[in-house]
Amino acid sequence: MRKTRSIVLTGLMIAIGIVIVTVLKNFGGQPILRLFSPMHFPVIVAGLAIGPLEGLICGVATPALSYMINQLPPNGPWAMMVELGVYGLVCGLCMQYLKNMEGMKKIYISLIISMILGRIAGGLVTGFILNAGEYSMSAWISAYFIGTAPAIAADLILVPIVVRALQNAGLAKK
Repeated sequence: MRKTRSIVLTGLMIAIGIVIVTVLKNFGGQPILRLFSPMHFPVIVAGLAIGPLEGLICGVATPALSYMINQLPPNGPWAMMVELGVYGLVCGLCMQYLKNMEGMKKIYISLIISMILGRIAGGLVTGFILNAGEYSMSAWISAYFIGTAPAIAADLILVPIVVRALQNAGLAKK
């Protein structure tokens, strides 16, 4: 039963990520997508609420499928697949291994650690593989932190509320 629930919830998070991107693409275009980073939200929720493997799968599949359907992200899915894969995996691992913490503190610490490591991983792929020699520290900070500050704030506010609601409903691990 647990395995079926994980598969269904992971598929749901992937679908939510693709639907959010499709809607925002049609109503706000690329500036809104960059500002709110809509694929991040369901991937982070998957890692926190379902588990590390499911978060990793969601983090890799969502940008890959979004690219096939919407041609977004515009520069290809590779850096975002790494970034979001790290988000999902690290969120899930932190939730498993931070056993001394409970509740919102555990969720916030897991979320912050994964957001930092995911952005580092995405920046490394972009800087050393996709744009080798053409990517600077200031470009990375601008792309991964300043340009997405509203998305970071939204994730820090909304994700813990959603994960806690899923936990209280019995749909997520505590």
